[in-house]
Amino acid sequence: MSWLFLFLAIACEIFSTTSLKFANGFSKPIYLIGAFVGYPLAFSFFSLSLRNIEISIGYTVWSGVGIMGTSLLGSLIFKESFSPMKVFFMTLILAGVLGLILIQAE
Repeated sequence: MSWLFLFLAIACEIFSTTSLKFANGFSKPIYLIGAFVGYPLAFSFFSLSLRNIEISIGYTVWSGVGIMGTSLLGSLIFKESFSPMKVFFMTLILAGVLGLILIQAE
C-alpha cells in the first residue's frame, strides 16, 4: 500500500507542477487551482507512503520519477526540448531510482 501512496504522491506532484506551467506566471490563474489542490495531496500521500518506505528511498523515487514525468510532459504538451543529453541524464536518474528500489527489496 505504501508504494501505491508513493505513486499517487508522484502523480499529484506532476499534475501540480504542470498546472503551474499552464498558469503561465499567474496570467491564467484558473490553472493555479490544480497546484493548490495537487500539492497538499502530494505531500499527504507522500507522508502516508513513508510509513513503510525508508525516507531515503521514498524521496529519491518521488523526486526522480517526478523529474522524468514532468520532463516528458513538458516535451509532449509544451513542446520543450528533449535532447539526447537530456535522455542520457534522465536514464541515469532512472538507473539510480531502480537501484534504490532493488536494494529496498533486500
